[in-house]
Amino acid sequence: MFLTISTSGTPENPATDLGFLLHKHPEKAQAFSTSYGTAHVLYPEASVERCTAALLLEVDPVALVRRGKGKGRGGAPDAALAQYVNDRPYAASSLLAVALSALFSSAMRGVCNARPERAARPLPLRVEVPALPARGGPDLVRTLFEPLGWTVTVTRIPLDTRFPEWGDSRYVHLVLDVPDGKLTLGAALRHLYVLLPVLDDAKHYWVSADEVDKLLRAGEGWLADHPAQKVITSRYLARRWSLTREATQRLELVRLADADDTDVEDIDNAVAEEGPDSDAEDEERADKAVPLAVLRREAILAALAGAGAGRVLDLGCGQGQLVQAMLKDTRFTEIAGVDVSMRALTIASRRLKLDRMGERQAGRVKLFQGSLAYTDKRLKGYDAAVLSEVVEHLDEERLPALEYAMFGSARPRTVLVTTPNVEYNVRWETLPAGHVRHGDHRFEWTREEFRGWAGRVAERHGYGVEFVPVGDDDPEVGPPTQMAVFTQNDQSAKNDHSHQNDQNGKSTKEVRAA
Repeated sequence: MFLTISTSGTPENPATDLGFLLHKHPEKAQAFSTSYGTAHVLYPEASVERCTAALLLEVDPVALVRRGKGKGRGGAPDAALAQYVNDRPYAASSLLAVALSALFSSAMRGVCNARPERAARPLPLRVEVPALPARGGPDLVRTLFEPLGWTVTVTRIPLDTRFPEWGDSRYVHLVLDVPDGKLTLGAALRHLYVLLPVLDDAKHYWVSADEVDKLLRAGEGWLADHPAQKVITSRYLARRWSLTREATQRLELVRLADADDTDVEDIDNAVAEEGPDSDAEDEERADKAVPLAVLRREAILAALAGAGAGRVLDLGCGQGQLVQAMLKDTRFTEIAGVDVSMRALTIASRRLKLDRMGERQAGRVKLFQGSLAYTDKRLKGYDAAVLSEVVEHLDEERLPALEYAMFGSARPRTVLVTTPNVEYNVRWETLPAGHVRHGDHRFEWTREEFRGWAGRVAERHGYGVEFVPVGDDDPEVGPPTQMAVFTQNDQSAKNDHSHQNDQNGKSTKEVRAA
């Protein structure tokens, strides 16, 4: 199998710098032993104006079978002789992707001590793969490469030129160009490393859990937002559902972190619940008083029952304590727990024992990943939504986005918001003066500040709002937790219902027309 990478240059930036970037000298033809044969790196042309590096991989079919041990295409043939007579020595596949990673590992990472400025700079590039298996045809090739900035030229290869009536094979001749230098060499190599086996839709080795890490490393900076992310992830991971789900969840965290211009660790932080009003702290002092977390859940459940809510969203559900409490009450017919943190959702799933839950009970609950700062059609159609100890974990400049996503887009009939009352902090003996209750709290409001924010939100979106104290209502500093109960105004609710009917009618007409 064969692949070439070419670039052009000038006297100031000679094309032969490609040798420095690949860590392979243009004046030498080099051979490297691999598990499945021999890889050769050579330069068919090397001048100031143009330089081409070629990777030739000679595959030993016998070694492929012996090392495959029944796994992958090399060891799982469709016929007895196919173990030894197949396309693996000639068509680009995961074998070539592994060779790329092994021979050009520093270049893939963008590391070049001799020319660091060139490694970080986009280059005009051309990649040519003469024989590439493409399960999905030219359309899939374009779908995978064009969103990444490549100009794609893909030509089907006939089964046999002497017998045109036999038609085309599943192989294509692929040429990728980036004439205006949109990509670095490292990015280009990472694209090839992931997408070559995706197009082949097969791997020559057993796909284990560490493949998820490999995929995310190679996909850094482009895979999270790729429109064909699901296809890429599923095929790269050999359609193993558990690995695909893990990769998809981690990529969603990356996407949300990029959108918020923050680190993944700052997004995936909903597990720790330390502080004077957390469940962990409450359990330690359970013998002294009813824990505040329990009082908070009881207040929320009472408000939901009073609103007649059957279908409820728990937004920022954390480890699932409220979802667990709602499942015990048959009045709640559908419960959705939403959190940005996959770690929290995993713990919630274990807490709820979803894998062992009966069919009827499991039909009442679902957990999914999402950000409260973005509109999400999955959040529409519920009777009520709960944001329990959530708003204070957002930067204040992000609150308008949350406000619109919840009150402007999702628009449940009832919205419950609880948040700490900062005035009460002086009553916590274990909380140092001036400190917030949780290390991730971006702010904590006074009663006046919370009422002011809630009142403005209600007025803007057609809701009424009432305030309920949670915990001992201290005559001087108020309760430890403050809760706002938002209820849609009658006219606003009618408008929403009318709009929903219009949408349903439109959908019905569209279906009939179709």
